[in-house]
Amino acid sequence: MAEGKEKLFSEFPSVSTSQWEQVIEKDLKGADYSKKLVWRSPDDLPVKPYYRAEDLDDVLETGMPGQFPFIRGNKTSNAWLIRQDIEFTNEEETAAKLLRLIDRGVLSFCLIAKEQCKSDEFFDFLSKLPLGKIELNFSGFEPIMILDVLDKLTTSGGYSYSDFKGSLGLDPLGDFVLSGRLQEEEESFDRLAELIERSARFPALRVIEIHASYFNNAGSTTVQAMAFGLGLANEYLVELTDRDLIIDDLARKIGFHFAVGPNYFFELAKFRAFRALWSRIVESYGAASNDIARAHVHAETSQWNKTIFDPHVNLLRTTTEAMSAVLGGIDSLTVRPFDETYKEPDEISLRLARNQQLLLREEAYLDKVADPGAGSYYIEKLTDSIAREAWKLFQDLEGKGGFTESFLSGLIQDAVARVAEKKDKRVSERKEILLGTNQYPNILEEVSGNVDSSRAYPPVIDPTGADAQPLIRYRGAEGFEKLRLRSEESKKKPIVFLLTIGNPDMRKARAGFASNFFACAGYEIIENIGFAKVEDGVEKAIEAQADIIVLCSSDSEYPGFVRPIINSPFEGELVVAGYPKAELDELKKAGVRHFIHMKSNVLETLQGYNQLLGLND
Repeated sequence: MAEGKEKLFSEFPSVSTSQWEQVIEKDLKGADYSKKLVWRSPDDLPVKPYYRAEDLDDVLETGMPGQFPFIRGNKTSNAWLIRQDIEFTNEEETAAKLLRLIDRGVLSFCLIAKEQCKSDEFFDFLSKLPLGKIELNFSGFEPIMILDVLDKLTTSGGYSYSDFKGSLGLDPLGDFVLSGRLQEEEESFDRLAELIERSARFPALRVIEIHASYFNNAGSTTVQAMAFGLGLANEYLVELTDRDLIIDDLARKIGFHFAVGPNYFFELAKFRAFRALWSRIVESYGAASNDIARAHVHAETSQWNKTIFDPHVNLLRTTTEAMSAVLGGIDSLTVRPFDETYKEPDEISLRLARNQQLLLREEAYLDKVADPGAGSYYIEKLTDSIAREAWKLFQDLEGKGGFTESFLSGLIQDAVARVAEKKDKRVSERKEILLGTNQYPNILEEVSGNVDSSRAYPPVIDPTGADAQPLIRYRGAEGFEKLRLRSEESKKKPIVFLLTIGNPDMRKARAGFASNFFACAGYEIIENIGFAKVEDGVEKAIEAQADIIVLCSSDSEYPGFVRPIINSPFEGELVVAGYPKAELDELKKAGVRHFIHMKSNVLETLQGYNQLLGLND
């Protein structure tokens, strides 16, 4: 068998693309192929229903894992570091916590300083850790202090300079994105240049961390987050090479921090495409070797699509997001705890977040095969399409003066806001589902007493006196959540009475739709198996002190049912489930003002009912 290579299935004739298309057109019976089977992503990229080898004729050269342009990853394996955020409290407590987590498989940490610590304390802290085994990333620390302590450890602690892995976590342009206030540019870049020179002896210690995650968490598209992240990085390269630093020293000192969202294959392809684009930028600066062009990428699960209602669904969201990131070949990953959207994460949620990655590594073996998506016609084409669109947007940004100028002019904020508005509309219309929030909510769940509003809805930064409008990070579920919290906190929760009557199949289907619809606002739903007479249903609704009656029946039966309700003593709102076009004028003349149906903007409609019921006061 080793000598004679026999082609499997050779007895079957090959089928051309045109033959496939003929069969598809026949099955569609005249329907438009591009509208029925080709969908467009939020980036407006067309995605076909199937791909073939010929689709790869003009795609980027992928190479092999660990080889330029690193589409297939920086490594010949798919190993990644599990990261967890840790607040630095004091030397002993924090060291003990890290050592426990190291035993549990965490080898990368983001240390967050709420206040500055003394260098002696920090030296004692680091001395307790297996520094050659782990990666430390710093946030809020004084970088000179960190470098001084690391220097001291090499001379008196028995470590070598290569033992220190991680990042100082500096990103002044990223701070500008969030605050809208541009620091003294010359001073900021001068300081970065000094720190890069000062840290040159530490080959695995990065100085700058580009936070492309800010854009994703403000509602941007995949392409936008990539292009704006590249724009940020290139701004640093321009400024720092002007200060006589060479690309060989610079590129190693830059890392990237991405959020990974729910669009599974797009997110996987994003990381492959990004590495290729970054390698080309570094190459254009005249890097001495291709190895310098490796992009170090950290990913964290997105905050945009996380919810405070039915929060355990967040575990499902973060699992698929983690899989996308890992299969895309990231270097390290933070899975954010499922409950962090509404409170300080507890030990259980932190453990679950760690274990999600451990399961992917130890039981799914996702670390064993480098770039498992390689060779898939779909993923290869998707990688190429994302890379090309991101490159176009990046070049457009550079043509307008670069990242800072584009942000000062509002170009970037406007571009992200336009996309976010479209995403919000899709959530409002339930074309994008946030399970448990805008679809299939748990009507028994109440969370108002357990939500830290400062975490769930942090205050928007006041742009008064700022140099530019700050980028606004938020979650897509916020509109629905605030509606539902308002119901929970009201003195009397609105009551919706489902008056089911007539055709059994239609009334059951429309009652299910109506129940799901109003439960998204946290209203109390009273369901019924059906009434023989409308008057009986109205009587029960009045007894229940219902605020809304939803009439659930078939289109043709509606005109005969609405008049008894309108002429009854019921003083609340009457809603018809459905949109019976043929009977619409008759129903409106009879006095029906409200209809709910599949094309309703659910959020706007529910906000209207809140207004009618006085819940917006």
